[in-house]
Amino acid sequence: MTSRLTGLLTRTRRTVPARPAPGEAVAEAVDLHVRLGHREVLAGIDLTARAGEVVALVGPNGAGKSTLLSALAADLPAAAGEIRIDGRPVGDWSAPDLALRRSVLPQSAALSFPFPVEDVVRMGRAPWAGTPLADADEEAVALAMAATEVTDFAARPFSALSGGERARVALARVLAQRAPLLLLDEPTAALDLRHQELVLRICRERAAAGDAVVVVLHDLGLAAAYADRAAVLHDGRIAVDGPPAEVFEDELLSRVYRQPVEVLPHPRTGAPLVVPVRAAKASAGSAGSSASSASAGSAIPNARLA
Repeated sequence: MTSRLTGLLTRTRRTVPARPAPGEAVAEAVDLHVRLGHREVLAGIDLTARAGEVVALVGPNGAGKSTLLSALAADLPAAAGEIRIDGRPVGDWSAPDLALRRSVLPQSAALSFPFPVEDVVRMGRAPWAGTPLADADEEAVALAMAATEVTDFAARPFSALSGGERARVALARVLAQRAPLLLLDEPTAALDLRHQELVLRICRERAAAGDAVVVVLHDLGLAAAYADRAAVLHDGRIAVDGPPAEVFEDELLSRVYRQPVEVLPHPRTGAPLVVPVRAAKASAGSAGSSASSASAGSAIPNARLA
């Protein structure tokens, strides 16, 4: 499959895009509306991703985060408004040219055939076939596999991997593509603590190297620790967009998530920590006396998180 795709791309003469300048708009959504069936999922989104920054898309289930990411990738059409990549409407780019400018990590990675891990990562290099940068294929694949810690099972079939291993291989494919815009949909969902941190460190490294990174996250702590900006989506709109330290606020997040939360500064870094407000546990001494009332469904009024 990789060879057929490579052959197709080499028959088309393409211009290698210039690297974006620091702070340059790499992707833009302008008054974006997206409909899925009869439902308007996005209703007037304005968002810009700039070279050198990590933008986290956060919000509850159904808020439109993945839909917005798919629209930025040109995988979903706009009902109204516009998506621009590298300063031009996405419809002006051919699929091969678009692949030189943005790479996409979907929520789940599946393959019909048991390709070895290294071949899956090498698929990310297909857009560069026939360009002067094709000579960097081997280096790009090796570095991407090392960064995501998948080198040790390069020869294993992709289908034999665990969910977390597949997620890291899929990310390695995106990194090997070396596009200046990375669109990542819940890249930490299947990962353990170590590899969640690894993925977000990679996001920061890519931004430091001049890429624009847009990442869908459910973990507000990760967004606060690693993102330059967080766009909080609510009912198909952006409720607020800005640095996490400024926009992660108790009242807003409690309203958006329909769950009371407290936002506290980390004692060492000062980064916001978002903590759900939970009923305090009964002490051991009162456990026996409160057992009957607890089993009857009673609750402690105005309970606060300890």
